[in-house]
This record gives sequence, C-alpha cells and structure tokens, in this order.
Amino acid sequence: MKILLIGNPNVGKSVVFNRLTGVDVISSNYPGTTIDFTKGYIILAGKRAELIDVPGIYSLEPTCGAEEVAIEMLNEGDVFIQVIDATNLERNLNLTLQLIRQKKPMIIALNLYDEAEHTGISIDTKKLEQIIDVPCVATCALSGEGIKELIDKIINARTSEFVFDDMQRWNEIGKIIDQVQEIKYRQHTFSEKLRDVSVRPITGIPILLLVLLAVFMIIRFIGESLINYLFEPFFEKVWSPLMIKLSEWLIGQEVLHDLLIGELINGTIDYGQSFGLLTTGLFVPLGAVLPYVVAFYTVLAFLEDSGYLPRVAVMVDNIMHKMGLHGLAIIPMLLGLGCNVPGALATRILETRKEKFIAATIMSIAVPCMALQAMLFGLLGPYGAKGLSIVFGTLFIVWFVTGLLLKRIVKGTSPEIFVEIPPYRIPYIRGIIKKTWMRLKWFIKEAVPFVLLGVLIANLLYSFGIMQFVGKITAPVFIHVLGLPEEAAGALIMGFLRKDLALGMLIPLDMTLKQLVVASVVLSMYFPCVATFAVLIKELGIVDMLKSTMIMILAALITGGLLNMILSVTLS
Repeated sequence: MKILLIGNPNVGKSVVFNRLTGVDVISSNYPGTTIDFTKGYIILAGKRAELIDVPGIYSLEPTCGAEEVAIEMLNEGDVFIQVIDATNLERNLNLTLQLIRQKKPMIIALNLYDEAEHTGISIDTKKLEQIIDVPCVATCALSGEGIKELIDKIINARTSEFVFDDMQRWNEIGKIIDQVQEIKYRQHTFSEKLRDVSVRPITGIPILLLVLLAVFMIIRFIGESLINYLFEPFFEKVWSPLMIKLSEWLIGQEVLHDLLIGELINGTIDYGQSFGLLTTGLFVPLGAVLPYVVAFYTVLAFLEDSGYLPRVAVMVDNIMHKMGLHGLAIIPMLLGLGCNVPGALATRILETRKEKFIAATIMSIAVPCMALQAMLFGLLGPYGAKGLSIVFGTLFIVWFVTGLLLKRIVKGTSPEIFVEIPPYRIPYIRGIIKKTWMRLKWFIKEAVPFVLLGVLIANLLYSFGIMQFVGKITAPVFIHVLGLPEEAAGALIMGFLRKDLALGMLIPLDMTLKQLVVASVVLSMYFPCVATFAVLIKELGIVDMLKSTMIMILAALITGGLLNMILSVTLS
C-alpha cells in the first residue's frame, strides 16, 4: 500500500511524517526533476506500507514546479492523509474538496489542534466527519497527541460520498465552516505579537541580525569543537599513521603515491598541502567541511521547525526580487555562511535555471564560509573594526550589485514566492535530529564524491606544474592591479583548494592593512574552493559553471583594483 501525506505548506506535515515513520527514511528527487520528497514506512495491521511526504500544495491547480510534481504523485497513491492546519480550516478545506473529487480513500489529520484552541478556535471534528464523509482526527504532532488514533483510523480511510457543486466550492466551504467551527474573542499572546514584529522590516531586520549573530556563534562553537576535539585528532592520531605506512609501501611507485598520498612535508602528512585523494581529498570534505555542515544543518532544522525561516524569506523577498530571485533564495545564502558546499546544494530548491545561476554565482562570490570568516577575524582582528568592516561591507555591496546586473543579463524567468507564514512553535527535537541526519547522508552521498574529484583535478594540476605556472603568469596582475606582493599570488592560487588555509599563508608576508584588505576581498571573491566548485558543476552543469567562474574572476579583479586605488588614498 502506498499512502500519500498531503497538505498545504507549513501545516506540520513533516512533523506528522516523523511521528508516523521510523528511522529508515529516504529523501530523493522526483524522476526528471530536482524536486525533493521524502518516503518512509509504517506498519498497518502487521503489514508494511509506504508513506510518502508529498511536496506542499495549496490546490490541484499548480502555480509552480513543486505543485506540478505533487499533483503528478496523486495518481500513485492508494490512500490520502490530508494534514490540515486547524487554525486556518477554511483555506485548507479548499484542497480537501478537490481531493475528494479524486475518488481515493482519505483520512484527515486536523493538526495544530492545540494552537487552534489557544487562539479561541473550536472545531467539532465529529460533525466535520459526518458532513464531508471522511474520517477526521484531531492531532498535535509535536506532542504526539492523536497520532495513535490517526494510525488506527488509516485502515478505515474511505472514498467520500460527499456531493457538492464544484463551481460553488467556496460557498460549500462557508457552509461547512458555519456548522463545525466556533471562534471566541481572546487577546493576543506574546508569541502572536512576536510573529508580527518579526516580519516587519523595521523590527524584523534587527531581530534577524540578532538571530544571525547567535547562529554564527553557535555554528562556530559546534564546528570548531568538532574539528578540534574529534576530526583533527582522528586524522592526526589515527589516519595519518595509516597513511604513513601506506606511503612506505608505495615507495618506488611515484605516480600511485602522488595520487593517493600526495607530497609528504618533512616526512609527515600536511592535509593542507599533500593533495592526495586519501589525505587532503578525505580531510577537506570530512575533516574541514563536515563539522560546519553538521552544525549548520542542525541550526537550520531548528529555524525551519520553529517557524522563523519562512518569516525571513518573506521579509527579504523585496530585496531578493531586485536580484532576480525570491525570498526563499536566502536559504542558500544562509547555508553558505556556514559552508558554501551545502549552500551550493541548496540552490536546487530554486525552480528555474536563471534563479539557480544567480544564486550560485553571488553566493560563491560574496558569501564567505565560517572557516574563512574565522581566518578573516584572525588576520584583520589586530587592526580593529576598520579592516573587517571594509571587507564585509565590500562583499555585501558586490553581492547586491552583482545580483542587480545578473538579473538583467541572465535570460529566463523568476517565479513569485508562495510561502505560508506559520505560527511560532517549539521544535520537535527528534524531528530535528532525523532531518539533520537525512541531510548529512545526502551531503555525503551528493557532495563528497565531487569533492574527491575536485581534489584529484587539483592534484593533477599541481603535479604537472599548471597551478605554479598560472601563479607566475598572473603575478603581474597581483602586483600592478591589486597592489599585492608577488608572493601573494601563490597563496591566492592555493585558495582553489581551501580559502582559509590560503588566507593563513598571507600572514608571514608582512603586508600592510591595505594589502591585507585587498587580498582578503579578492580571495573571498575570485573563485569557489574546490569542494564548492565540484558541487556547482553538478548543480549548474559545466557550461553554466564556466560562465559563473568567468564572472567571479572578472568581479574579483575589478573590485580588487578599485579597492586598491581607493584605499591607496584613504589609508595612506
């Protein structure tokens, strides 16, 4: 049996799904699309049934690609479970009546029933069940109330015999509401007042800045703790000795040694410079990127389930529109602040080629990852806020201006945002853990192979002296256009592998504040690290990635050159 979990966006469908299914859930793309859906399994009457969490839809009249996919999936289901937001029954019943027309067995979960009662809404579920001829269960997925009853009633799901005139659907909905729902006046709670102020720009932006500050502090703490106390000790004390032994076994097989181990630095493995598939190739995605991915996905799941993320999307929608995007494009940007790799993967939530190209390009150019931010603070921190404010201010201006230009240059369409603003909720911890684990498996499966491929390419480029050659021929540009010492060229070329290590290579060059600021901006902008580059090839395709790369390099040179001229006057 195949059961479809259907409902409007932000009705608590994913929490119901987590309550109904076990640990073994699968996230994948619908065939021929990049639209994600999740499936798991549930035991009914001793038999295993497949449960699919269908992308959220408002009606069977699609307005976007996700809704088109969701409607296609209806034909595959044997039973429908519609999750309804009990605080907004009228809007949800529009989808209910359309699903009844599909003549499939149905059951309704009146979710968020506790919130409905808190807001003064009372719904007679028995009366509703009698009118529309569909089993109805009041649920609160966060606490688990009603979930057992829902499971028990799935086997009683039936095809509704409710007869109505589809042309008068909203009139029918109004009649149903009059019979089953009662609303009593009550004062707004603190939570409800917070909902309002967090979407108004004048109050919402300061709240957003505070949230981002807290997010960065949490992510940095979790990420650095995982690196310092788990991943680096593992690679240094467990993995390095194994690789040294393997290196000894490969003596005399230079090609294979360089491919797997890379170059030994003073007889030891330096994960920033060895460039072997089993050394740098594994350390970059697992030792350097994965800790921040774990941290950011955990925080992201919390923000999603709390109801805050849709508010951010709505609040920034106007500014994102100016760049050819809609508010949900803020998600790849926020992810990119933790690590550009999941930020690149997150561009698939955007529907059109134009949106994905713009979002991927401006994220790669002007959104520094957490590891790079840490190095920026270490490099420029001794000079106070002046150097840091110039770097981050420049990156923000470049982010916005590049988006404005790409909106006019890149052909294609950018659809409107359709997102419901849910009430604030206390996140379901088990759901956060499961969601984070699913995303980590997705990251390891989707990103790590491409990171290894990227490291292999970088390895070959260094082995054949191509990277060193590029550094030499570009040295005049660094000296005359950017005002940097010739030695900085090698560090910036190293940024292709890991930008944070490249930034660290600038420290012993004894550069001035102006040179440090210019180098930091150019390094942040000119090219994504090899991990992000490899993932973006998968997401954008080779042709679009080459176009994006040319834009990055051009933007970095223009910005670096202008910044060099301006700072030569202002900082002299």
